[in-house]
Amino acid sequence: MHRGHDHDHHGGAAAHGGGVAHGHGGSNGSHSGVAPGPGHNHAAPPRAVAQWQTPHLDHHHDHDHAHEGEADLDLVESAFVEGFAAANDPTSFLRLAHVPFEAKAADGTALVLLRVETEAVTDVGAVTPHLGGDSFRYDPLPAKLVTRRRRLRFIYRGADGVRALTFAQVRALAGA
Repeated sequence: MHRGHDHDHHGGAAAHGGGVAHGHGGSNGSHSGVAPGPGHNHAAPPRAVAQWQTPHLDHHHDHDHAHEGEADLDLVESAFVEGFAAANDPTSFLRLAHVPFEAKAADGTALVLLRVETEAVTDVGAVTPHLGGDSFRYDPLPAKLVTRRRRLRFIYRGADGVRALTFAQVRALAGA
């Protein structure tokens, strides 16, 4: 019984006056293999887990690598950082990686490469905002949850000033 009434919204006998009440257990006459979802007797397919935040999102980063269209771009970028740091001849390494020294941006601005920046980042703490957003809780991370990663930026100069481009953006320049 469901809040004083028995019925099935999916065409069961009780919904059509047949007088047969279906329980709300594992076999309620609804779609087989689909667990009842939230709401009133509605079956729903399982949903993917939702996450309300994006860990390690660079506030100056306009696009996530996963949305750039190239599979495993993060792995290619990691290999680039490792190889560039160990390269005896960084200029030749950039040529081999097809990083343009001079290029045109999508808006037509001529760009010249000034610098390649790599940055080591280690996250050792986490914050959780309290309701209302005026305060937060801080927790140091245990050793097994500490994360390390490297950031890579290509600094180009154009007529409108200096631009810091991501690896994905530089690969798009090279393809143009």
